[in-house]
Amino acid sequence: MPSLYIHIPFCKQACYYCDFHFSVNQSNKAEIVDALSREILLQKNYLPSVPLETIYFGGGTPSLLNERELFTIMETIHETFSLNKNIEVTLEANPDDLSPEVLRLFKKAGINRLSIGTQSFQDACLQYLNRAHNATQAQKSILDAQSLGFDNISIDLIYAIPIANHQTWQQDLQQATNLNIQHISAYCLTIEEQTVFGKYLKNNRMSPIDDEFASQQFNALIHHLNQNGFEQYEISNFAKNGLYSKHNSNYWIKNPYLGIGPSAHSYNGTSRQFNVASNGKYLQNIQKNILPYTKEVLSKADKVNEYIMTSLRTIWGCDLNKVFNSFGINLLNVNKSYIDEYIDKKLLNLDNNVLKLTNSGKLFADKIASDLFIVE
Repeated sequence: MPSLYIHIPFCKQACYYCDFHFSVNQSNKAEIVDALSREILLQKNYLPSVPLETIYFGGGTPSLLNERELFTIMETIHETFSLNKNIEVTLEANPDDLSPEVLRLFKKAGINRLSIGTQSFQDACLQYLNRAHNATQAQKSILDAQSLGFDNISIDLIYAIPIANHQTWQQDLQQATNLNIQHISAYCLTIEEQTVFGKYLKNNRMSPIDDEFASQQFNALIHHLNQNGFEQYEISNFAKNGLYSKHNSNYWIKNPYLGIGPSAHSYNGTSRQFNVASNGKYLQNIQKNILPYTKEVLSKADKVNEYIMTSLRTIWGCDLNKVFNSFGINLLNVNKSYIDEYIDKKLLNLDNNVLKLTNSGKLFADKIASDLFIVE
């Protein structure tokens, strides 16, 4: 089932760790929104002609959209695509944007899942990350959303923050589970070169993230959430009562998706498209009815390796029968030495011809996947 992603490329301020495409200059936000609607129309034939299963507003900060902007996009979607009757419609939001009035607007627009960028419930950590909200707003936004009927709420948390410690992280986890939310996405702080933290690292104003510190917090994350009824269905994602993110799951199981907006990506099974990561260039092209993307046709090795990378991160694992039936490759033979090694080290399990990472293996997921890649 296909998915639709809408990238809203605006933020109030730059978080020190973020390397996603956005602008803090919102002067052309209305024009960009109109261009997003125009791109939806121009791309209406990209996806198979079956109902959309998910819509996801990401960014950037989609909760900066006002009523006209949000409804303009939603009306265009309804006019262009058919929608599954049980469609999941997610909007990423920052806690400081989620007043009761805004939450009611989202409900009215058909948003039925919120992904709230909490990151931490500690003021010191939020200030260190240069987040726009405080700890009180982090909690209040969740409680307000619940009181207004949102019953599918995800929050983001960041661990391995240098100024924090294991007690601080445990407090964040306890606060999250006390709030009775349905989904948690937890990410290790990563220092990207083009971010403020990247510049700090280059200028010796901060140290690299300590791998042992990060792995200890990752293990504490798994333990705490498992003890509180959450299932780790992907390395960074945990859900209660089977309320997985349908949208992100579609990415991992390689269903087609269309990305709209500056820097958005699309995938149709045979190729990928990457929109230009510039608000100005994006706007200029769309106003001329030109789709500003770069296209990459996927080779057989690309497809196999993407499947290995994504599937190993999930609860479903890497199905070796699927690799053979889809691509004619016996991965167990091609990479027997690596697979045997990782099984011996208790980093991989092989059961019913499906490879799955152990909890220890999850700490080395990227390395294990890359070792299993095929080369044409």
